[in-house]
Amino acid sequence: MVRWTQIDSVFLDMDGTLLDLHFDNHFWLQHVPQRYAETHGISLDEAKEHLYQHYKSIEGTLNWYCVDHWSQALELDIVLLKEEVDHLIAVHPHVVDFLQAMRRLQKRLVLVTNAHQKSLRLKMERTQLQGYFDAVICSHDLNMPKEERQFWTRLQQVEPFDPERTLFVDDSPAVLASARDYGIQWLLAILRPDSQSGVREVGEFPAIQDFSEITPA
Repeated sequence: MVRWTQIDSVFLDMDGTLLDLHFDNHFWLQHVPQRYAETHGISLDEAKEHLYQHYKSIEGTLNWYCVDHWSQALELDIVLLKEEVDHLIAVHPHVVDFLQAMRRLQKRLVLVTNAHQKSLRLKMERTQLQGYFDAVICSHDLNMPKEERQFWTRLQQVEPFDPERTLFVDDSPAVLASARDYGIQWLLAILRPDSQSGVREVGEFPAIQDFSEITPA
């Protein structure tokens, strides 16, 4: 599935790839609606209907991932709300073994995430994964989500890489398609980004259940 002699750079998504997406799904689908209903004096069902429509209207855009956007739009302190349930932030099985193996092979390890800087900071503090990476790239720093092909052009300017010798792992088929269109040769999807949900449909992309499947001995 992966020929390590043909790979120099390893780009890794964070939410759903390295970290269990259960935290984010619980936060946006359960915790935020509950707090929104309490704050605005409406029923939980009314809160969910309003929020889910808003979510869908901007899904895949930079604002969808932006903590500041949601704090302003919902009149809620999103960072504070995340801290209320940060005990749910968890690293997927075998991730640390994989990262350690990449360090031993001297691959360039880069975290490439759509997460807002404030969410990224909270999750790195909770998981202590940041020290494994040679670089951490946030789409908000490039003012472009990974779903856009132009993102990879901007990434190339701050993190030069050879697309034909780069592995990129992500749980989003839309993001993987964007990377493929740019020319990244080695692509892998994550089949179960949320440990509490079933296997996700990933289309034509090769996929793994967890990182033990590609961790070299």
